[in-house]
Amino acid sequence: DSDLSMRTLSTPSPALIFPPNSPGFQNGRGSSTSSSSVTGETVAMVHSPPPTRLTHPLIRLASKHQKEQTNIDRLPDHAMIQIFSFLPTNQLCRCARVCRRWYNLAWDPRLWRTIRLTGETINVDRALKVLTRRLCQDTPNVCLMLETVIVSGCRRLTDRGLYTIAQCCPELRRLEVSGCYNISNEAVFDVVSLCPNLEHLDVSGCSKVTCISLTREASIKLSPLHGKQISIRYLDMTDCFVLEDEGLHTIAAHCTQLTHLYLRRCVRITDEGLRYLMIYCTSIKELSVSDCRFVSDFGLREIAKLESRLRYLSIAHCGRITDVGIRYIAKYCSKLRYLNARGCEGITDHGVEYLAKNCTKLKSLDIGKCPLVSDTGLEFLALNCFNLKRLSLKSCESITGQGLQIVAANCFDLQMLNVQDCDVSVDALRFVKRHCKRCIIEHTNPAFF
Repeated sequence: DSDLSMRTLSTPSPALIFPPNSPGFQNGRGSSTSSSSVTGETVAMVHSPPPTRLTHPLIRLASKHQKEQTNIDRLPDHAMIQIFSFLPTNQLCRCARVCRRWYNLAWDPRLWRTIRLTGETINVDRALKVLTRRLCQDTPNVCLMLETVIVSGCRRLTDRGLYTIAQCCPELRRLEVSGCYNISNEAVFDVVSLCPNLEHLDVSGCSKVTCISLTREASIKLSPLHGKQISIRYLDMTDCFVLEDEGLHTIAAHCTQLTHLYLRRCVRITDEGLRYLMIYCTSIKELSVSDCRFVSDFGLREIAKLESRLRYLSIAHCGRITDVGIRYIAKYCSKLRYLNARGCEGITDHGVEYLAKNCTKLKSLDIGKCPLVSDTGLEFLALNCFNLKRLSLKSCESITGQGLQIVAANCFDLQMLNVQDCDVSVDALRFVKRHCKRCIIEHTNPAFF
């Protein structure tokens, strides 16, 4: 049973992505061919270019009359290309069916630096194969213009689709496959091995991915001077539940250029994994280990080795962290700009004091659900962190209106304040509003509006 949607036509043809109920989804024998054996899904279809003339005289007259009323055809090519640049991949493919001119414009190489596909029903593997085949027609088997592939929430993406990308797109720089839980380590290894310029990789929600590494063949080919390194700088492994310390060790050893790393809800990571990370990845600027319940003060001691390079840190809901860990961060990471410590119930006013006195350039702080932080801690913040723009105190039981007034009187640039489920008066909220006019206050006090 041959796959008709994969046929290579003699005339360069666009790859079109249609849901089965759309007007373009037909099984007739016209200029289009499609796979009629697939139902209830979105498929990739191959079409020949639209005809240049309409043969029937009545149709020709109607078309001429309609063309006279259409202003969009008066736009120059560069304006049309600019309009097309805002369209997602599937809509761009639809435009290629309108007429000969739109067909030529829709396949302008400048519009195909990015492929963006979303949706649970789309047959992504087939779509990627057809699209890359069409884009490779000028440079056989190699798609040199494609730099970004975003396939988010497409649960039908499998290793086959990633193999297609790895084989055809050597200039790929950004790959996002968040929520595609059917891909495995082997396919990811192929991509990072065959796409040497890949800098941005998002595999969040891909529960089968346990590591990022080169294939064995790629490792053998590398010279000793080059080492087993990958050029990835941005890596998001949020919700990769099976990632363990050993996998993090391999990632750190291969991805030494990492600057942004997100490990949210990687629940098996411990302080030992963070120790491996700090040995190899000394350039990290942003790090998230939110909801990693085994990370403790010892882990923060390792993170503090990043020193002034660290700008963003999220340790939300890491219940083993106390003032001791915060003190390590405050002492060595003086240029920290963002800290999310929500739910770290071991943090007290002393921890906030260390932070405020050493990280004076702090712009965003979340210490919500820290019941031991009181007005005393807010006073230290107000007297040291004048550049504070975002402050979350949600469910901080010890906070009162007096602490808020001290913050408002000193932090004039405050833009967001969250005091939901805090016992603060209406007068205190009005005081904040008067002194911080651009501040958006999130609250649960029905008397304040």
